[in-house]
Amino acid sequence: MGQELKNRKGKEPINLEEVVIGVIGLGYVGLPLAVEFSFHFPVVGFDINRRRIEELNRGVDRTGEVEPERLFSALKNSALFTTNPTALNRCNFYIITVPTPIDRHKTPDLNPLKGASEIVASYLTPGNVVVYESTVYPGCTEEVCVPILEQKSGLKFNRDFFVGYSPERINPGDKKHRLPDIVKVTSGSTPFSAQLVDKVYRKIITAGTHPAPSIKIAEAAKVIENSQRDINIAFVNELSLIFERLGIDTLQVLEAAGTKWNFLPFRPGLVGGHCIGVDPYYLTYKAQEVGYHPAVILAGRRVNDYMGIEVANRVIKLLIKKGHTIRGSRVLIMGITFKENCPDIRNSRVIDLIRELEEFGVEVEVCDPIAYPEEVKREYRLELIKNPPLEKYDGIVIAVAHSQFKEWEKKIAQLPPDRVIFDVKGILPKSISSARL
Repeated sequence: MGQELKNRKGKEPINLEEVVIGVIGLGYVGLPLAVEFSFHFPVVGFDINRRRIEELNRGVDRTGEVEPERLFSALKNSALFTTNPTALNRCNFYIITVPTPIDRHKTPDLNPLKGASEIVASYLTPGNVVVYESTVYPGCTEEVCVPILEQKSGLKFNRDFFVGYSPERINPGDKKHRLPDIVKVTSGSTPFSAQLVDKVYRKIITAGTHPAPSIKIAEAAKVIENSQRDINIAFVNELSLIFERLGIDTLQVLEAAGTKWNFLPFRPGLVGGHCIGVDPYYLTYKAQEVGYHPAVILAGRRVNDYMGIEVANRVIKLLIKKGHTIRGSRVLIMGITFKENCPDIRNSRVIDLIRELEEFGVEVEVCDPIAYPEEVKREYRLELIKNPPLEKYDGIVIAVAHSQFKEWEKKIAQLPPDRVIFDVKGILPKSISSARL
């Protein structure tokens, strides 16, 4: 089959029966894809992280997205996990799932996407299809990625090779909504390639697919999903800022309002991660490029980016009220990941809270039973502690609602009344905590 593909004249993509999948990037998004596809197609999973590949080949997924039994089954089937890009030479249907972060200026950092495109372009042959799942702004696939594919491969877009976009919808740590159970948006650069992309994904998505009319529409659909959540969370975060000044408990207000059937159940908190805290900046970047200043989206981002500082300032005020000297006071932060029951620490806004407390001279320690200590040390220069003696701290901030932390309720309830307990997510009874968002 390989020589047949090399001799293909182009103008049409490969057939479904010929598909050999290459997944570039084996993180939270790429690994579940590679595993599920391995039960239907030959699959090569490529990642530049050697440790990640070694762990996967031992049946270990540190993200927790794929169970060991399922991973071993994929390895026994057709899945090959490697750091050697030449293994992609046998593929003809590439799926790129690399991160799309923002830089310190909060503008899109497309370097991982460009690098992955260059790698794939080195192995493109006539009839191949390249599908992007990484979150981007509308137009990025065709305006940024396609020129790289053309230049590096020497092939012509929509004659020799084709592209598609199928936005990832993985919810890290969610054991209920898994990859096959979430409707998949698909798209392609030509009618034939769009059909092929949709057929390939329908092999693994039991919930069904939604073919989008164009790649740009599929890109836009993805970027507004998380922008919408960001704005809604910003709204309730702003409510918490108002209600705190009015002496009203925000969660009790939300519970009362939630008795109406069409009230949306968003709650205040620290908004981070690689999606909700990042994707809106991709949309606003493109909006500003075409001459529109997106006031609502950026306002929501400002509110959410401020919440770590807000929590720190409220903790400081509570420490003072309870008679503690701020400089040298000891505060335990419970949780460093960007969300509950998930080891992902990317773009965690808990770090804003920590750094603000440190600015006041507070001695901060952090515990998190789910995060990987070496990753936390590398990313945030913090040493995680295990089994902290709660009685030694002047204040405790429950920053992330890990299930394990709910088991600490009895210990926290027994602490002296001069201790500050700030429950960001409201996982403890109101009678136990000093404050919550």
